[in-house]
Amino acid sequence: MAAATATFPVAVPWRPRINPWIVAMTVTLATFMEVLDSSIANVALPHIAGGLGATQDEATWVLTAYLVANAVILPAGAYMTTFIGRKKFYMICVALFGMSSALCGIAPTLPLLVFFRVLQGIGGGGLAPSGQAILADTFPPEKRGQAFAMYGLAVVCAPAIGPTLGGYITDNFDWRWIFYLNVPICLLSLFLVNRIVEDPPWVEKEVKKAQSGGVRLDLLGFVLVALTFGSLEFVLDKGQEDDWLGSHLIAFFIGLMVVAFIALIWWEIKQLRDGNRPLLNLTLFTRRSFAISFILMFVLGFSLYGTTILIPQFVQTLLGYTAELAGKVLSPAGFMMMAMMPVVGVLSGKVDPRKLLGYGFVMLTLSLLYMSKLNLQLSYSQLVFMRMFQASGLAFLFIPINTLAYVGVKQTESNDVSGLTNLARNIGGSCGTAFMATMLTRRVAAHENAMSRYLTPASQGFKAQITALAGTFRAGNGAGVSGGPYGGASYGAIHQAQAFVYNQLHRQASTLAYVDIIEYLTVFCACMLPLLFFIPKPPKNASASAGH
Repeated sequence: MAAATATFPVAVPWRPRINPWIVAMTVTLATFMEVLDSSIANVALPHIAGGLGATQDEATWVLTAYLVANAVILPAGAYMTTFIGRKKFYMICVALFGMSSALCGIAPTLPLLVFFRVLQGIGGGGLAPSGQAILADTFPPEKRGQAFAMYGLAVVCAPAIGPTLGGYITDNFDWRWIFYLNVPICLLSLFLVNRIVEDPPWVEKEVKKAQSGGVRLDLLGFVLVALTFGSLEFVLDKGQEDDWLGSHLIAFFIGLMVVAFIALIWWEIKQLRDGNRPLLNLTLFTRRSFAISFILMFVLGFSLYGTTILIPQFVQTLLGYTAELAGKVLSPAGFMMMAMMPVVGVLSGKVDPRKLLGYGFVMLTLSLLYMSKLNLQLSYSQLVFMRMFQASGLAFLFIPINTLAYVGVKQTESNDVSGLTNLARNIGGSCGTAFMATMLTRRVAAHENAMSRYLTPASQGFKAQITALAGTFRAGNGAGVSGGPYGGASYGAIHQAQAFVYNQLHRQASTLAYVDIIEYLTVFCACMLPLLFFIPKPPKNASASAGH
């Protein structure tokens, strides 16, 4: 009887010594700066090129170098924490990000600036997955959605705020201050992380095992990851500029990417079979929840970054907005997401995340359908409403996707999950940006070709339009074109009238191209809805190790 009634100690889940919300605010701080830096330099490129004596095309390497380095370190960051610990790795990334930001600010030449941006991308690439893994382990599963809500504010709002802030700093100060701005934030983050963040026991156990020789460093995996994702990012960033497969350089990097990717998959599977710790934990893709979450996070990045670039470009090139005013079109949507994220965070602990995802994708699809009404007569308030409508759907995607990605995952796999989901978002964003640039160029050309067939002297409507415009312009005192098709108007007036008509044709063709892109995005997002039916129902308040 005594044996039957004996009580046994129950394992108490690990919890940090400091209030979890303080930990969340601490790790979100540096992550916000890193995501902000991926977009803040965009509007400063002409100033950077002028200040360093470079061309506009050469200056784009400032963006490309950062994105390539970021893509390489994202999947490898989780692996590095195995050897040095999550907290130490996070602090190294913050320190590297801060120091390289200062070096970017003082860079005297473009090659040095590009090199320092590579260092900045390496430091920044490790921040987001480490910070997300810290949140996943700091909060219990039932409160994890609220933690991801705070993290989501940084990830979703920073790209919207970046162009506006970058434009303001560049116009009113100097482009170098967009990099100096990071330094004090990084110093504050280093201090707070050192005092507040701590590694959970299973992370410390992994580090001790690795340091005692229990885990071998996967050097070949690092090389293959760098070749795969570095080549992919280069192709996406430079593909349209160099006409994709029309360029031998782009074709070479596409081939290199495919070969390296196949070799990477083979090598990582071999590492698993040999009982070694692989650089990429491919076993995560055997879980439907994670695999579908990975796809949905890619789509989220594709839609978010694609439209974040599309809207400012539309209003600046076709409606004549300044860079600062274009940024203000996006800013209210950031506030909308700030208001919605806490609501979604609370709902995620009470409502099936699949239902939240369904609502989010329906709203995103409807908002893109509404956005397809783009035209040249839209007012500022209408544009703001379009973006806010879209933001209301995006808020219901980020948190449920992250929540589902961690279902059934072992505690020791949190870093792998965060690294791969952040990689999906970043690669999705790069694909969305490349898709927008490519389709915009090609659809504008297609619409111009279709419309210009009617702009010939044989067209009575075209002749009447040119004649009416030439009479309006009355350009110069040139001699009339006696006997010409335009009623004796002067050469100057005819040229002005033709230029005006072509400009209107180009604006209309560009508007139709933007509408085409939005319609493609609408169909793409709508196709994600059937995927939700394949996500297994998550257990209520499931622990991180549910099912293991």
